[in-house]
Amino acid sequence: MPSPKPFATAAGMLRARLTPSIRTRGGHDHGPSRWTSPGHQDRPNGYLFNRVPPPPGQPRQWEDWELPCYLTSFLTIVILGVGLNAKPDLTIETWAHHKALERLEQAQQLAASAVDDAE
Repeated sequence: MPSPKPFATAAGMLRARLTPSIRTRGGHDHGPSRWTSPGHQDRPNGYLFNRVPPPPGQPRQWEDWELPCYLTSFLTIVILGVGLNAKPDLTIETWAHHKALERLEQAQQLAASAVDDAE
């Protein structure tokens, strides 16, 4: 079995060569970015999403994205609910059932006409 030393050396050289070319989030690895900025609060304040509730008796102000998001979500649910309930039944079982009923009806009509002709 060959010694692992050459493989470790080659892996180290390859890693050193490829590491600078790997892109980090934001395109660079120096200084603050919008993804890793320290923010404006020092520590969590105990509220959900660090949002301090408004004073008593004062309603919370909606943000710009909330109304379009809620309306779009509601309309999507309504459209999908109505659309999926109203879609036609195109399964092979339903088609075969209708064809079988048609053939039974034709067979009954032929039998009835044969009985009428025999009389």
